[in-house]
Amino acid sequence: MVTAAAKDAAKVKARPVATGLDNPTGIAVHPKTGELYVATHTGVLHVVPKKGGGVHPEIVGFGTDIYGKGPKYEIGPLGLAFWGKDKLVVGDGSRPDGEELVRIYKLPAGAPHEPLKETDAVYTLGPIKAGEKSARGEGNFYGVAVGAGAIFVTCNGDDTKGWVAKANIKGGTPEQLEPTIATKVATGVDAPVAITFSPDGDLVIGQMGEMTVPGDSLLTFYDPKTGKLKKKFETGLSDIAGLAYHPKTGELYAVDFAWSDTSKGGLFKLTVEGDKVKAEKVLALDRPTALAFDRKGTLYVTVFGFGKKKTEGPRGAVLRIRGL
Repeated sequence: MVTAAAKDAAKVKARPVATGLDNPTGIAVHPKTGELYVATHTGVLHVVPKKGGGVHPEIVGFGTDIYGKGPKYEIGPLGLAFWGKDKLVVGDGSRPDGEELVRIYKLPAGAPHEPLKETDAVYTLGPIKAGEKSARGEGNFYGVAVGAGAIFVTCNGDDTKGWVAKANIKGGTPEQLEPTIATKVATGVDAPVAITFSPDGDLVIGQMGEMTVPGDSLLTFYDPKTGKLKKKFETGLSDIAGLAYHPKTGELYAVDFAWSDTSKGGLFKLTVEGDKVKAEKVLALDRPTALAFDRKGTLYVTVFGFGKKKTEGPRGAVLRIRGL
């Protein structure tokens, strides 16, 4: 069930910390410094969210692919997540299905510095090629989450399965990336995209559904060890692209890209009430794609559109949201 903005939504304020970004699709907050790492069509950026901090290229040299139905967008790297304090996991979207990779980089301290190249990864996972589990091979690694002794990645390659892939971490080293949870088989709905861990350790996945079908997104909970589906809920949202829990309140927030009618997209608070989920709209946003909290409870959201629509060049941005 989707409801209007919560009564206290007037206290919520959004301000840009970086603008003119080219299709930003993923965001991760450094667990120690609070600085931001943002996946865009052209590579991964390092954003220092304080006055005078600036935007710096962090990882460059990715290719380009096209994503979407109806509107189509140029994409490069997609999902981001930190593994520990100095390793960034990057899910790729810049190659054909069956060739895309998950790369892990050890980040240099401080900024600015000479950017890393895509090939400078300390670990490379994949590709997941066409085979018995995946008819076309896997790609468009949109969401990344690290926890429960493994790296989890949402995949948008084989539409018949809707795989979430997993690489176990043994002795500080990631093992092979394997298709593990067939989310479409489990839920009947396509396209796992958003992924995070709940405060009590469940693997939480936002099933986007079909881009052309409004209101079909699901909120699902899995056991990360067994891959068993524990709960699934209809949300009334159209295309959940990101999920994150507030570190102070434990409340769950989602961003909805809303492909079929982007005027309905935005930031939502999701509340599980028995066998239903209530989705309260907090902010209207133009094509939001990802979100992440810092440890103090400040939220950062990436959007494809910000500012005047007639502006030439990329209109993507990172927004800082306070008051949640």
